Amino acid sequence: MSRSITAPELRKLLDAKTPLTLLDLRRRADFDADTGMIPVARWLDHEKIEEWSKTLPRDREIVLYCAHGKTISNTALDKLYALGFKGRFIEGGMAGWKDAGGALAAKS
Repeated sequence: MSRSITAPELRKLLDAKTPLTLLDLRRRADFDADTGMIPVARWLDHEKIEEWSKTLPRDREIVLYCAHGKTISNTALDKLYALGFKGRFIEGGMAGWKDAGGALAAKS
């Protein structure tokens, strides 16, 4: 399995209601500056991965994203792999999702 997933690939999984856990790991400032997020995602502080990773389901794929799909996504994915999780990051992060016309939901 590849370390990354494209926005169109993720859209197909979401449209098919494939069980997955979608995590928004953007820096707090980037998250706060944006009005939306990818539907069904939940924001978590990437700096606290050791804490929240204990609550993640192990029976489904984890897809994560940051602002641009680079440092934060790759570092978090490496940590999750080390903990035995399976997952991928969105190529281009939130910017890639928006560029591909991905749907956005209002932040709750």
